Amino acid sequence: MDTRPAIKPRKAAFATPTDLGADATRDIAAALTALLADVFALYLKTKNFHWHASGRHFRDYHLLLDEQGAQIFAMTDDIAERARKIGGTTLRSIGHIARQQRILDNDADFVTPDDMLAELRDDNKQLVSILRQLHELTSSYGDHATTSVLETWIDETERRLWFLFETTRRDL
Repeated sequence: MDTRPAIKPRKAAFATPTDLGADATRDIAAALTALLADVFALYLKTKNFHWHASGRHFRDYHLLLDEQGAQIFAMTDDIAERARKIGGTTLRSIGHIARQQRILDNDADFVTPDDMLAELRDDNKQLVSILRQLHELTSSYGDHATTSVLETWIDETERRLWFLFETTRRDL
């Protein structure tokens, strides 16, 4: 029997100072939370493919996906902290990620290296689109700090997309 006193649930109020306004805080924090779910989904898929790469280009693909996974993971804390800096909240669990993510998981037992890279190419392309949409939202609210960091993430994602595109080209 648990003898600890019952903890009454209470709603936490985060009164983080910001001049963005309630609508901006709500909309941007929600969009950042969805972005964070997508970034975690892409990170885990990238690491999944890194761990399960095989074939004659194993070393190249393994190293490429390890590098890309590290870059994607590096975004996560900045995204979450950005939502908190403007007075919002963010992800709380893996279940929360699953409910928010737009980038799909891949639970297949085996994926060919070509299919891995093509899927990650398409996922990074989708992420660029998501980042651009969020950039428009943050710009419309005058959230220059979030807009600025989004530009860096767009550039990094475009670089990953470029590497994956060139690696999957079959026209040469």
